[in-house]
Amino acid sequence: MAKLTYDDFKQRLNIQEVLVDAGYTLNRRDGLRYPSYVRLDSTGRRIHGDKFIVTANGQCCFQPPTHKNYNIIGFIKEHPEMFSDYTPGMDKDRLVNLVCNRLLNNPIEDRETKIVTERQQQADFNLEDYTLHKFEGGDKNTHKPFYPYFKSRGLNLATQFAFRRDFFIAERQGTDGKVYRNLAFPMTIPGKDETIVGLEERGRKKPDGTSYKGIAKGSNASEGLWLSSPEATKLQDAKRVFIFESAYDAMAFHQLLMGKDSNLDAQAKKELSHGVFASTGGNPSSRQLEGLIQTAKDATFHVGFDMDDAGKKFVEQFKELAEKANIPSNRIVREEPSDGYKDFNEELLANIARRDNPLAKENVKEELREYVESFRKHPDDIPSVKDVLHPNDSQIDLLPKSLWQLYAHYETLYEDAYTMQHSRMVAPEDKEGIKAKAIEAGETFRKELADALGVKEEAEAEDEEKKVSAGVDLDADGNVEINESEETKHHGMRR
Repeated sequence: MAKLTYDDFKQRLNIQEVLVDAGYTLNRRDGLRYPSYVRLDSTGRRIHGDKFIVTANGQCCFQPPTHKNYNIIGFIKEHPEMFSDYTPGMDKDRLVNLVCNRLLNNPIEDRETKIVTERQQQADFNLEDYTLHKFEGGDKNTHKPFYPYFKSRGLNLATQFAFRRDFFIAERQGTDGKVYRNLAFPMTIPGKDETIVGLEERGRKKPDGTSYKGIAKGSNASEGLWLSSPEATKLQDAKRVFIFESAYDAMAFHQLLMGKDSNLDAQAKKELSHGVFASTGGNPSSRQLEGLIQTAKDATFHVGFDMDDAGKKFVEQFKELAEKANIPSNRIVREEPSDGYKDFNEELLANIARRDNPLAKENVKEELREYVESFRKHPDDIPSVKDVLHPNDSQIDLLPKSLWQLYAHYETLYEDAYTMQHSRMVAPEDKEGIKAKAIEAGETFRKELADALGVKEEAEAEDEEKKVSAGVDLDADGNVEINESEETKHHGMRR
């Protein structure tokens, strides 16, 4: 029989058949227009939070609350452990072939042992495959390449210094000849030696606002975690362990609580710095959490998983494992971001936006407050710079007299220029002259308004950001100076 391709599988199978094979059952209570499939426990009751909804075309599904669609190929590759054909280390393409051919009753050559052995040898993580660029405490030039990775996440130099021993930039040449460069957080296995068994990777922010995140090829992500302590506390000696789904979240949590606006006292901040911060690099596995619990037996565990449904499920998973290990419930603390924020990095970015944005409520001057308020669609909104520099007629009346007069002068010149452009009685050079004056008056008004508000026009701000990003993306000869606060200098001398 001819070998079937992925296109054959997608044409001959539907996602519902694959869901049933993975152990899911049709949830008839949800109706049949958009069927949902759930997993049942040993008593036949539905396991809450474990449901997939089939999309309208019947070829894909997604798991609420996320909207990531899986076709049959993607579902099998993302959830290999759900299928009886899977063995650890198996090539995911091999698994897809086994599952789909079995469901289609299509015989396939049994060569699994050979495939598994070869893939395991190829997939083993090896740090020597990478060129590492480290953040050296006393060398400013080594800090610059990290700027694009941390700036977009709101993580300042003091925070970078605190965790500097446990991140680096990792470069690897791919099979396509291209060089791949990411911020990397090394993963180790709790309770064992400090051998790096993988990397939690994060890419630079792209113009569309997205960025790469993932785990390096061959990483032991089922046992390994990112572990770091500002004061180099060992996990087995930790009195407090802080657990998150990403290293960015862990660092953001530390920055939020160590900052000037934090309500922690000096003793609490000291305990925070002596704590151990852990990241699972995504959805936590039982072995990751068990390794933490068994190694830090005397610690209080602060669980900072995201506030979505999945994060809540992970908290319950941790509590069940802790109970089995006889960890008392009073040594498990649920750390929650403020209402409305999914994770601590989002909360940090929101705090920075409010603190640093001149258009945030608390930063607007009294004489301009009513004017700025007229641009807010909701009470907590921060208007865009573009909007506040281009008011309508009704909003002009809310400006202080000096600015209102500048606008009135611009408006008069604009009307004159418009009238003269349509007159045959005015010489062309006069038309151009009044037009230039109107444009100059408009620019003067917007500049004075921007200065009064403490903002920069967006084009100017974007140009500056591009210059800074370009500068820090250079090697050690880059021309961007990163100013150090007194707090930053203090962290730098602790090395």
